[in-house]
Amino acid sequence: MAGRARLRMEATGVSFAEQQMRRGRYYDQPPFPFVPGYDLVGTVVAVGGGVDPALVGRRVAAVTKVGAWASIVDVDARALLPVPAGLDAAEVETLVVNGITAWQMLHELARVRRGDTIVVLGANGGVGSTLVQLARHAGVRVLGTAAPRHHERVASLGAEPVDANDPDATGAAHARIRELAPGGVDAVLDHVGGPGLARSFALLRHGGTLVSYGTASTRDDVGGSRGPVLRLFARLAAWNALPNGRRARFYDLWAGSRLRPGAFHRAQRTAFAAVVDLLASGALAPQVAARIPLRDAATAVELAESRTVAGKVVIVPDEARDA
Repeated sequence: MAGRARLRMEATGVSFAEQQMRRGRYYDQPPFPFVPGYDLVGTVVAVGGGVDPALVGRRVAAVTKVGAWASIVDVDARALLPVPAGLDAAEVETLVVNGITAWQMLHELARVRRGDTIVVLGANGGVGSTLVQLARHAGVRVLGTAAPRHHERVASLGAEPVDANDPDATGAAHARIRELAPGGVDAVLDHVGGPGLARSFALLRHGGTLVSYGTASTRDDVGGSRGPVLRLFARLAAWNALPNGRRARFYDLWAGSRLRPGAFHRAQRTAFAAVVDLLASGALAPQVAARIPLRDAATAVELAESRTVAGKVVIVPDEARDA
């Protein structure tokens, strides 16, 4: 098909988006049935009309939203992201949607600067661990929440661990952060939402930015997927109307994809190139929680949802594990 490319999947993964999609709670997800898979790394095996035939045989990455949990994946050729030779596909996979998300939130929304102090909620997760490393590379102090069993890993990435046990119920994590940064912080990266979001906003100093990028606290709720997101938008808008010198932003990976597709894809290439360069140089350590064959995708989802792992659960082709 014109403008398309066909990839042989070498690595895909399980993100929070797929976990929500299987519950029917991801904003703007397709109707059932569909093949999950938010992103992948693979090799181009064929291209359609209008696409450079020299791409065939090259390793690339792509953000797909759905469809990547397959041996062969058809994608919009404009979404292809070059992957340098010699890098491990599973390691690169941990930095496709996670890397783009983390880079854009830090540098385009929060606009962190050397010497800043930020809070990363869920610093052991796929996006969280990437946020920690990118921020530390930029000379930023990071306070990262995680369950105690992940504190050693979070500290090894350069963050100061904060106990995240039941933070929404008690606010203990936010209270500890106030002790560590009594003057407030420059940014909070919050994927949890819910009751704790107000406490995250209250952590900001004058001029600080809250970046909300999810509603994980509603993961097990029942009902439609749009309600929590719309309520979140309303809350952020209300905070931005306050004359307190603090900002509240929502990060949407797909912002501009329909109205300005050219600019959207250029921005993704820029962010991914920056992150993958850090991986290639050794400045960024990929956080692969596990490698699970495609035939065991259900096991991969169970592991990702167990909240026992650090990093990203990666799905690989069946033959990669059988070799």
